[in-house]
Amino acid sequence: MYIADLHIHSKYSRATSKELEPEPLDAWARRKGIGLVGTGDFTHPAWRAELREKLLPAGGGLYTLKDGGTGGPPGAEPPRFVVTGEISTIYKKDGRTRKVHSLILLPSLEAAEDLSHRLEAIGNLHSDGRPILGLDSRDLLEITLDCCPQAIFIPAHIWTPHFSLFGAFSDFSTLEECYGDLSGHIHALETGLSSDPPMNRRLSMLDRYLLVSNSDAHSPAKLGREANVLEGAPSYPALRRALETGEGLHGTVEFYPEEGKYHLDGHRRCQCCLEPAETAALGGRCPVCGRALTVGVLSRVEQLADRAAPAPLPKPFESLIPLPEVLADCLGAGPASKRVQETYISLIRRLGPEMRILRELDPADIEREAGFAVAEGVRRMRAGQVIRKAGYDGEYGVISLFAP
Repeated sequence: MYIADLHIHSKYSRATSKELEPEPLDAWARRKGIGLVGTGDFTHPAWRAELREKLLPAGGGLYTLKDGGTGGPPGAEPPRFVVTGEISTIYKKDGRTRKVHSLILLPSLEAAEDLSHRLEAIGNLHSDGRPILGLDSRDLLEITLDCCPQAIFIPAHIWTPHFSLFGAFSDFSTLEECYGDLSGHIHALETGLSSDPPMNRRLSMLDRYLLVSNSDAHSPAKLGREANVLEGAPSYPALRRALETGEGLHGTVEFYPEEGKYHLDGHRRCQCCLEPAETAALGGRCPVCGRALTVGVLSRVEQLADRAAPAPLPKPFESLIPLPEVLADCLGAGPASKRVQETYISLIRRLGPEMRILRELDPADIEREAGFAVAEGVRRMRAGQVIRKAGYDGEYGVISLFAP
């Protein structure tokens, strides 16, 4: 069993950390306990060149860091890398402007080179690691499969308001509206930070699709905040089989969806956060300024759902809080504070990777090394005994373990 985070970015994407390079990604994957990491941004020529320079083929369509790696707990296994990238398509369809993000996985850097050359004829791939193309999502899927039939194509964070398949601004109501005759080539959907499997399983039309989760990390420290749990030895053929048939996909690791920054509706400028029923009663208008509200994920699920309660889940999932946030709640300091970061690194060295601490370790062992509060926080997190303040309109929510 291993953890896979397949949707991340590089330093060549806008609004990302300059530390998003192979060496820090390797180090943070070791700290987190992640066995397979997406490269992100395969369309960017400078990033592909850096990947060719710093990665070695590890067999089965995967890669490892050429010069070894450091930064994880003692004995940590080196992670594998799989070639991935996210593409933004903005286009007119049926009289509406559509903005959809797509996650693409490929079996080699050579395949990435071929597909990138095809896409260069359509738009600029040099200015952003997540390029924007004036291309119908259905046509992007066709080009991808034409260039590489082994590619895995996944609609990204499908509920995000501004850039997704079902988001309020793109406003597709079915996959067929978006992908037409090629819809049968879609097998998995990415839930995104603001939704979880039970929310998605309220839509019977999604029953035939696998649900996957990834971090969409814009810095190495955010790796694994959402991820997939896979069975067997990592390889690209096994990954493709897992994401197309479910064989080998054990389940997912999720945010509490309220922590996602688009869970509820609202208007951040006016500090106005609303539940779906409140938004409907207001006609979608901010009660402070009168402008249109950003309609969040929960509202869109409510609009499209045909079930009052979710269907039985075919795959298990776990809702986790990143360990720095657990420590911050216990120590009364910010997650990025020096005190929390030093405690985090110390615990990783003594107890093993973050995922092991959050998911597997006996709370008694945590208490011996980190004290009662941290052990109790982990126990409450696993039990879902958390305090939720939902995010909205680009503002992250807060999941707390203890009352003030």
